[in-house]
Parts: sequence; C-alpha cells; structure tokens
Amino acid sequence: MISSLKMDWTEVMHILVSVVTIALAFSLFRAGVVFSFDYFLAILLTVGSAFILHELAHKYVALHYGVHAAYRAWTTGLFLALVMAFVTQGAFVFAAPGAVYIFGQVNRRQSGRIALAGPLMNLVLAITFLALSFILTGAQSLLLLGAYINAFIGGFNMIPFAPLDGEKIARWDQRAWGALFVSFVLLFLFIGGF
Repeated sequence: MISSLKMDWTEVMHILVSVVTIALAFSLFRAGVVFSFDYFLAILLTVGSAFILHELAHKYVALHYGVHAAYRAWTTGLFLALVMAFVTQGAFVFAAPGAVYIFGQVNRRQSGRIALAGPLMNLVLAITFLALSFILTGAQSLLLLGAYINAFIGGFNMIPFAPLDGEKIARWDQRAWGALFVSFVLLFLFIGGF
C-alpha cells in the first residue's frame, strides 16, 4: 500500500505549476498595489497549503478505496486564473487549476467520502490558522489570511453543483453536506468579525 501513496514526477510538477500559478494570480494583479515578494510568499503558503492539502485529501481517500487517483493541472483553468486576476485587478481569481482524477469504480458512498475529504481538510486548516492567530499575534494577519482562504476554498467547493465537491457530497448524504456547509458559513461570519 505504501508504494501506491507515492507521487510520480508528472503529478508533482502539475501540483507545483498549479500552486505557483494560483499564487501569482492572487498576488500579481492587486489593484493599486505594487508586487511584493513577501505577499507572494504569504499567498504561496496560505493558498498553497489550502490547495495542495485539499487535493491530496481527495487522492488519499480514493487510494484508501483501492482506486488509482492522480492530480492533473487544467491548463485552461490556470490561464483563466491569470487572465481573470489581470482583468479584474485581483478582485476575482478563477481558482480552478486542476483536480484529482480517479481511475476505477467507486460507489455513491465512496464518491461522497472522497469528495468530502477536500473541503473537510480546508475546514481543519481554517480552524487551525484561526486558532494560531490568537497565539501567534505577530503573524495574525497572515494566519487570518490562511483561515479566510481555506474557508473560501472549502466553502466554494460545497456549492452543490457539478463538478464541485458539494454535488457529490449532497448526492451521498444531505446531512453531511448540510453540516459542513453550515460550518463554513459560521466560520466565514466569525472570520469576518476581525
């Protein structure tokens, strides 16, 4: 089983290109702000962890069910992320850089649980970043950014329309979908208070 957990270089490169492209989209084209390498690193850390761990959660739950799963970048999505960030001066980033593709048969329950893994990872990360912001007050703005980005990515993915995770989760278990959706709404409201 351990050997099936390894990633090949193609998958690693797809993840790296996706993360760097999304970080550039979020940090390059902010209206009225000159590019800052420090801000780029902050975005790389927060968006990178949100994105990578979301996708890897899908992958490893799928592997648990005995199917092959691999992340692949979506070239059109990467291009749209940069173009939309440029056109809207950073107000909107189309962040759909790729996905974990599953090769093999899974039932509705397994599909729902695989889909649940990504947003659930974002919820855990958002809560972790938020908790750390109370402890590490010197890095509070970065940690709150990490909490917000994870809440946004996880919450956005809970929209119950294909191809988003929310559609598969709602089809499998409405209660699981509702509980996670409400959790993200409450988290947004809490983070918005800062």
